[in-house]
Amino acid sequence: MSDFISPLRFTLRQLQYFDAVARTGQISLAATEMHVTQSTVTSAIAELERALDAPLLERHRSGVVLTYAGHLFLQQAQTVLAAAHDAARQPFKALQELEGEVRVAASYTVLGYFLVPLIAKFQKNYPKVQVIPVELDRQQIEQAVLANEVEMAVVITSNLQERKRFHEIGLVQSPRQLWVAQGHPLEGQTQVSLEQVAQYPYILISIDEGEVNAVRYWQAAGINPSTFIKTSSMEAVREMVALNFGVTILSNMVYRPWSLEGKRIHAIRLPASVPPMEVGLITSKEHALSSVAERFAAYLSMSAKQMS
Repeated sequence: MSDFISPLRFTLRQLQYFDAVARTGQISLAATEMHVTQSTVTSAIAELERALDAPLLERHRSGVVLTYAGHLFLQQAQTVLAAAHDAARQPFKALQELEGEVRVAASYTVLGYFLVPLIAKFQKNYPKVQVIPVELDRQQIEQAVLANEVEMAVVITSNLQERKRFHEIGLVQSPRQLWVAQGHPLEGQTQVSLEQVAQYPYILISIDEGEVNAVRYWQAAGINPSTFIKTSSMEAVREMVALNFGVTILSNMVYRPWSLEGKRIHAIRLPASVPPMEVGLITSKEHALSSVAERFAAYLSMSAKQMS
């Protein structure tokens, strides 16, 4: 007798609710975004947890966070939702005849944590277009755009040195938060001050001029952490925070609630004096964009609005 495998009993709507909860961190905000009641969202999450036989969320006073299982399931849920979106639009809309290529520069952080997934989705919609990502540092990016070696770049705009020479489109403002380990003395706080953060060893990321950005808000506050631990590896930052070597302040764009070893990392709100990481699209004022570049720029702008 063959084994009977029962189908998983969840819907796309439940996946949408789960995705909204994961993004907002609160049942109430997710319900507002989805135009349903909180009880509807709560019931949908409970049904998912029963279907998967695993807890997806941890409830706290300030909201909810994903469990390790929830983090893994979110990636699969987002893949399913993206596929459903493509299935709904592609059979009824003729494929665009846009052809060609566009070179787009970006730094390490922006390329890996923001741009690459958007390039993949754009190329699915425009299969005759090749978007070529070019990883450069900030200085090289500015030079490449001005020399027309790349038609555009997606950058951390606060890092730009020759800002007046570029057309600029704001894409994302990613709030910076404090990262701490499970069991850290600040873990249960809903918001902390820089004075509180300064009492603990501070892990400083050097990529994408992270050291320069950190110094700005520390100097503005007139204080310094007790100890600096410097690294150029984002994964090293995660592991050191998770193992309680120290704390760090980084943007939500690069935040993940778990280290590679499956240890928990908590994010805590900071005062408004710590600015968000601003990501934008820049092009040269001296060079016109190709039709492919214009379409990709419009796509990035539209996608960023949907994400926010």
